[in-house]
Amino acid sequence: MIKAEIITIGDEILYGQITDTNTQWISAELDKIGIRTVRKSSVGDTEEAILEIFEESSKRANLVIVTGGLGPTKDDITKKTFCKYFHSELEVHEEALADLTEFFRKRGREVTGLNLGQAELPTNATFIKNTMGTAAGMWFEDNGVVYISMPGVPFEMKGMMTLTLLPKLQEHFKTPVIFHKVIRTIGIGESFLAEIIESWEDALPENIKLAYLPSMGSVKLRLTGFGDDLKTLENDIEDQFTKVLPTIQEFVYGFGNDEIEEVLGRLLSSKKQTVALAESCTGGYLAHQFTKVSGSSAYFMGGIIAYDNSIKMNQLGVKAETLDTYGAVSEETVIEMSQNVRKLLGTTYGLATSGIAGPNGGTPEKPVGTVWIAIATETETITRKLTLGGFREQNIHMTTINILNLLRKLCL
Repeated sequence: MIKAEIITIGDEILYGQITDTNTQWISAELDKIGIRTVRKSSVGDTEEAILEIFEESSKRANLVIVTGGLGPTKDDITKKTFCKYFHSELEVHEEALADLTEFFRKRGREVTGLNLGQAELPTNATFIKNTMGTAAGMWFEDNGVVYISMPGVPFEMKGMMTLTLLPKLQEHFKTPVIFHKVIRTIGIGESFLAEIIESWEDALPENIKLAYLPSMGSVKLRLTGFGDDLKTLENDIEDQFTKVLPTIQEFVYGFGNDEIEEVLGRLLSSKKQTVALAESCTGGYLAHQFTKVSGSSAYFMGGIIAYDNSIKMNQLGVKAETLDTYGAVSEETVIEMSQNVRKLLGTTYGLATSGIAGPNGGTPEKPVGTVWIAIATETETITRKLTLGGFREQNIHMTTINILNLLRKLCL
């Protein structure tokens, strides 16, 4: 397995002034050609830090990819640092100078001053053309390790990788084929899921690996196959999916990049069913999950954020005696909220949430994280009590995940 390490250079990344999107994109593209990223690092604009990370990376990886620090100003020191690392020196590279001259000519300008320095490359570097900017890329080889340096500007880096470097890397390393497929589950924890599929996991062939990727409210199962033929890998992994799916079918909501709100939207659209919301503790977050999906107007009719009890009574028609007797966070209240919003907006389903998101407002009887959810149809109303107990944002998110999953089950 070819191992890669990706390094971003720039104080602006360490200070949090810009978001590093380069490493995520690069590692995903490397994965497609069978190169595994084993580490990602960010260092500041100091020679000492850069030299140190170069030395460390060379011991861990076959491929070291560097982005950033190639601009014309004095704080961009990547090229000079490469020279010191490889005991080399800078000199004008004729092809880089020709590209730079043409770049400025098209814009009605001449190459002068600091920009001329961008045509200088370490003498041991292989020039990599930048079709979208002025900073040339560089390819180095030393003791079996390939070092690649690219500009930090994302669209310049992506152009260089796509047009030149990915094909060159495949040829240089003779990379194997890697194929991933993901099952998305919901409503079951990672450890419980692992127990259910333990015997299947233990029987996986050596060239297929399973990874558990948990997130709040869901777990992704990723199968990764390694081999020489893509079609064979796809078939082998599909066979493994066929074996495990009957065991976990009730928890599976999608595959690949499917999100629960997208899957639910497709279900509602296919059945020509509609939804209305009465939200209290989720404060509009549930509506956001529906409406962030393109085309959601086909099934999402609207909602009421009934945060205050007066809104629950005046807009949703929740009885005063229900609130006085049982409280806003109760099964009785969410039943009325869900039933009344469904009738008010004329939808197939009425969804309601009411709970104590925290960090304040809890009582011994109803601690922080106590939530009631309900879904009303024309013929029935289903309720669930959630005992979450996490942080405020976590409670809001988990409430939303739970009611979306409950609606998914009803739709099925």
